[in-house]
Amino acid sequence: MVIKINFLSLFLCLFFLFSLSLAKTPPRPRAFLLPVAKDASTKQYFTTINQRTPLVPIKLTIDLGQRFLWVDCEKGYVSSSYKPVPCGSIPCKRSLSGACVESCIGPPSPGCNNNTCSHIPYNPFIRTSTGGELAQDVVSLQSTDGSNPRKYLSTTNGVVFDCAPHSLLEGLAKGVKGILGLGNGYVGFPTQLANAFSIPRKFAICLTSSTTSRGVIFFGDSPYVFLPAGIDFSKRFVYTPLLKNPVSTSGSYFEGEPSTDYFIGVTSIKIHSIAVPINTTLLNITKDGKGGTKISTVEPYTKLETSIYNALTKAFVSALLNVPMVKPVAPFKVCYNKTSLGSNQVGPGVPPIELVLRNKNATTYTSWFIWGANSMVAVNNDVVCFGFVDGGVEFEPTTSIVIGTHQIEDNLLQFDIANKRLGFTSSLLFDEITCANFNFTNKA
Repeated sequence: MVIKINFLSLFLCLFFLFSLSLAKTPPRPRAFLLPVAKDASTKQYFTTINQRTPLVPIKLTIDLGQRFLWVDCEKGYVSSSYKPVPCGSIPCKRSLSGACVESCIGPPSPGCNNNTCSHIPYNPFIRTSTGGELAQDVVSLQSTDGSNPRKYLSTTNGVVFDCAPHSLLEGLAKGVKGILGLGNGYVGFPTQLANAFSIPRKFAICLTSSTTSRGVIFFGDSPYVFLPAGIDFSKRFVYTPLLKNPVSTSGSYFEGEPSTDYFIGVTSIKIHSIAVPINTTLLNITKDGKGGTKISTVEPYTKLETSIYNALTKAFVSALLNVPMVKPVAPFKVCYNKTSLGSNQVGPGVPPIELVLRNKNATTYTSWFIWGANSMVAVNNDVVCFGFVDGGVEFEPTTSIVIGTHQIEDNLLQFDIANKRLGFTSSLLFDEITCANFNFTNKA
């Protein structure tokens, strides 16, 4: 009888201790966030992540379609958790690398090790690439419940990134040490975070139009709550499929690499519900990777293939036939005195540009409306211009439409990689909210 009582007491004691340990275990994070700011000089969007051991804040320019994170390892890279990625390893294969450094000339250091996987970090702002050692290191990000920032958490095994020479920083915003690649691939930053923390493979981006406030990027599954109304915009998404381009659209790549850019299926463009007469075959992605529409955080304004630009501009001017134009201001060709246009809740009083998008079943369509705040650019206190650019001879020859940052500012976009779809809200301005309205200060 005594033995039975002792066993029961031991069981109850262990159960109580186990319950206490469960109560103290913090819930697994649902999502992470990064603040995003706009550089006034370059119009680049940048953020800061904590990397290395000990952790160091690293300022990075954001490139939505770039395949991976790369940083300058040539100057001041010190970390006890730095690990070069070996040739033939799983991370190397997943990066689709086509090169291996068997012997590095120089003493072992970040960016210079023997028998390491090599890749091609690319700077799209100067259209230059180099060779660079692929490596892994610890990254720490702030978790969130979608309404408030929570505590910082670090990756256990590190995030794969590329070591670039200092010279590749040319053309980037002041103080930037590399590029945060959010591309749709195995070594893209969103997929790596999803694998590291067991969160869904999705992220949402909200870019502010102001250079004095901050927007936000969410990684994982989260409500997207903005002040002051406390509206959860995750319930307002309209979806369109994300399309895969079989051929890389990067400025540098290995043969056989698919594109890591995010393409969507624009089927037509309308103004006042009237289709703009364009060659719609240019809107399709061909088997050799040409055509289509992608979203970019590199281009400040939407770039269009010349015939599409000419047709859209003509239709837009016709819709404002009774409004006199003023002398154009480069790089734009159509400008107006802003007082002659008037204004409303979503910017200058101009007709919206309607991008007609395919739905998942390919037999129905939805529309993304680009309102005045996103279609017009204030070039000075008196003049606003139609914020679309003719790519001309300098334009990337493969993609017909590249949607730039001005057209997505104060819009919430969700890139659901796992379900191959883009969620969009058009403009937050209808709710008197901007991307600067996320609460970064309440750490409840």
